Amino acid sequence: MENQLAKSVEERTFQYQDSLPSLPVPSLGESLKKYLESVKPFANEEEYKKTEEIVQKFQNGVGEKLHQKLLERAKGRRNWLEEWWLNVAYLDVRIPSQLNVNFVGPSAHFEHYWPPKEGTQLERGSIILWHNLNYWQLIRKEKLPVHKVGNTPLDMNQFRMLFSTCKVPGINRDSLKNYFRTESEGHSPSHIAVLCRGRIFVFDVIHEGCLITPPELLRQLTYIYKKCHSEPDGPGIPALTSEERTRWAKAREYLIGLDPENLTLLEKIQSSLFVYSIEDGSPHITPEDYRQVLSVLLTGDPTLRWGDKSYNLISFSNGVFGCNCDHAPYDAMVMVNVAYYVDERILETEGRWKGSEKVRDIPLPEELVFTVDEKVLNDISQAKDQYLKEASNLQIAAYAFTSFGKKLTKKKRLHPDTFIQLALQLAYYRLHGRPGCCYETAMTRYFYHGRTETMRSCTIEAVSWCQSMQDPSTSLLERQEKMLQAFAKHNKMMKDCSAGKGFDRHLLGLLLIAKEEGLPVPELFTDPLFSRSGGGGNFVLSTSLVGYLRVQGVMVPMVHNGYGFFYHIRDDRLS
Repeated sequence: MENQLAKSVEERTFQYQDSLPSLPVPSLGESLKKYLESVKPFANEEEYKKTEEIVQKFQNGVGEKLHQKLLERAKGRRNWLEEWWLNVAYLDVRIPSQLNVNFVGPSAHFEHYWPPKEGTQLERGSIILWHNLNYWQLIRKEKLPVHKVGNTPLDMNQFRMLFSTCKVPGINRDSLKNYFRTESEGHSPSHIAVLCRGRIFVFDVIHEGCLITPPELLRQLTYIYKKCHSEPDGPGIPALTSEERTRWAKAREYLIGLDPENLTLLEKIQSSLFVYSIEDGSPHITPEDYRQVLSVLLTGDPTLRWGDKSYNLISFSNGVFGCNCDHAPYDAMVMVNVAYYVDERILETEGRWKGSEKVRDIPLPEELVFTVDEKVLNDISQAKDQYLKEASNLQIAAYAFTSFGKKLTKKKRLHPDTFIQLALQLAYYRLHGRPGCCYETAMTRYFYHGRTETMRSCTIEAVSWCQSMQDPSTSLLERQEKMLQAFAKHNKMMKDCSAGKGFDRHLLGLLLIAKEEGLPVPELFTDPLFSRSGGGGNFVLSTSLVGYLRVQGVMVPMVHNGYGFFYHIRDDRLS
């Protein structure tokens, strides 16, 4: 009886999904007022006046009609934005997503029990795989704790998208395939895919009803490693996933047309829990400098990533690890959570496997051999060239600032995230002599299937403070006052955005309603100030706090002349 009570009290990962509030539609007046404020730093008086008139006209005219239609849409859906966002932000995008959309990050284990060391790749790999598989089982059994702010549960839906999820390219729009099921929902795939030297293998991680152990995983990895290092390289089919989306869709159709068995192989990769890559390189990494490892994770060999997979776990020859993840199914906080979980387990066990060394008689990994011809090989080589050419246009800097961290900013009663955002505004202002339109991620997981809202951190208050910092005649006290005003403004905006009162997604909804109704694009969206202030994804600063843990990550800037700025904050350092 006591046992049963304990069981029924325990929270299940997805138990609050049905009771989460629907995503609200903000008021039109409020959204437009906030929008006007956000364009002010980028306009002279005349331009601002013109935009004010455009906004007024929109509010009294077509804007109100579109807003009413949006409210109608919201009545029938718990999240009026979800499907639209997935399409517009991810599935309709035609540029190569592996480089432009995916996010990557190094694993933090190199800071403690696993410093870079040649000859450790396979053994460490078996341990890190095992911890990842335990995390998969936690979600399968719904034992992953529900994320909360205070006592308020947050949406956990994105955690369903971590394993056995893959994007599939389409001619005009991609689709997302999710094969994952919880234990109570039924069967879920239980194999992983391993990429090594242009070849692809799969093996099951469940044997006789339980998870295979690190020594057993090590046997599977060793088999693959030896085979690939003693035989010729494979054709490198995964490189096709790094192509422009329509080209990849056509190459995929051709591949399936060549031999229907190719489709079976593609589906094995799509449904796998995740992809594990065995890399030959040994990128340099220290706690103060991780440029090289980030560079390889973001722009490394495209034959060793399945770019459409929700999770590629990458291992290097020197026992360093990292990941490369498709952004469509989930946001980075999911990966941060997994990475932190695994890192904590490695710390607890001092990076070793302390269980039985017994290896059962498990079937060997199966190699997926695609039928290819000259055209396919040509497509692969073109994909590689295109990818490496585009990757060479990217510069990566990744250092740790170690003078102080969260402890000191908190002691001064300043929000650490706002602190960095304002420092970033000042740095851009000093470098370019003008304000930089800036996107910061705000999360909306208080709501059903909530993901993110745009928080525009280049405020009038921030610019006014930056100007005072550049003006030698401004007194210290005045600078401090302006800084505190900028802090207060930023903190209030972040609170609003998380509470569903941001305006960027609202404006996007109005634009999409207009398109669906076959109406002309309202002038608000063609006004030069709309894109100059960052609208339509034109932010020169694309930023996100990766959290307060040991985990870090990056993705490329939103625009060619822009910066991607991703940071994590610890007690004693900022990276």
